[in-house]
Amino acid sequence: MTSSSGRRRAAVVGTGAIVVGGHLPALRAHADRVELVAAVDVDPGRLDAFRAEAGEGVAGFSSTEAMLDAVRPDLVFIGTPPSLHREQAVAALTAGAWVLCEKPLCLSLAEYDEIAAAEAASGAYASVIFQHRYGSGAVRARELIRGGELGAPLVAHCQTTWHRDAAYYSVPWRGRWATEGGGPTMGHGIHQYDLLLHLLGEWEEVQAMAARLVHDTESEDVSTALVRFRNGALATVVNSVLSPDEVSRVRVDCADATVELTHLYGHVNDDWVYTPAPHVAEERVAGWRGAGEGALGALGARGARGARGARGVPGGQGPRGVLDVPSSHTAQLGFVLDAWDAGVRPPGSGREARNTLEFAAALYKAAFTGRAVRAGEIGPGDPFHEAMHGGFGTTWSGVGRA
Repeated sequence: MTSSSGRRRAAVVGTGAIVVGGHLPALRAHADRVELVAAVDVDPGRLDAFRAEAGEGVAGFSSTEAMLDAVRPDLVFIGTPPSLHREQAVAALTAGAWVLCEKPLCLSLAEYDEIAAAEAASGAYASVIFQHRYGSGAVRARELIRGGELGAPLVAHCQTTWHRDAAYYSVPWRGRWATEGGGPTMGHGIHQYDLLLHLLGEWEEVQAMAARLVHDTESEDVSTALVRFRNGALATVVNSVLSPDEVSRVRVDCADATVELTHLYGHVNDDWVYTPAPHVAEERVAGWRGAGEGALGALGARGARGARGARGVPGGQGPRGVLDVPSSHTAQLGFVLDAWDAGVRPPGSGREARNTLEFAAALYKAAFTGRAVRAGEIGPGDPFHEAMHGGFGTTWSGVGRA
């Protein structure tokens, strides 16, 4: 139910760090279009602290169901542990609310099918937070790659090499198949390889390896993959929580240029570097860094205004008047609200959400079976459709095939 002010009414489920640090600033940045009216948390102290931070008028609830019955929000933000996402998303969709959920959207393709069914029944949509797609640098890079301006994509590298210690995994739900869905493949690297898929399009085949080398967890702490894309490009993907020198990197080598993004948890335009091939004229290179009409249109004037990324960098005009919107929850929320206003499916939902989840399942299946996995082969009846570990969660030694 849209409020009398014309703004969408929003609720958050979970009031932990990601909601306080990501979703709440996004809601404030888009306060002319959406208002926070409710919050849910099972921890009364954390809920009270969040409501004090969020401001007056935010009702508190201890259960998602009670909130949905009492408030009937237009939009529900989910920031709870992954094992709760499917149930909470389905409940919100059934109540008619759109959903914006932290990654992963759910723990398996089978769970995704339940969310898709709830979408179809309600007419509402569930999007997953993949904020790295939505900064102006990513929008521009996709425009150039997909439009052929950089030549045919040939080789790519996707790297999430982060470091997490034993204290990080002392949180009970982390590192367990039933509650996190996997290791860095599901919980960390998924942001970067989602961006890789966003840039390069449909993947065709995956070969992979995974291992548990350091941490006392059920799932892997490192995985690697070789990927063939439908356009013929070959890529490597590395997902690690064992790497002291932390970096997030996506590099695409095209026939006429290399485009490389290097960052950690969020990017701005200057994090994207374009290196032309020797045969490319300078005047052609000069246009690559501009926002471009397509990029500006995709971001939307309202979506770009007030955007703030992990560094707190305001969105707006950068050097030479180029639109510079950091990747952030704020930027993605702008896209979602634009879709709502236009009456269309929001980005990060439907096939887009499923494709990234299917890639994760294929990586695990390839690692655990030791054979290549093709896009589309994991369907109902396949054990990797039911769970990322494919039934090997309790028997995998942590090294090699299950």
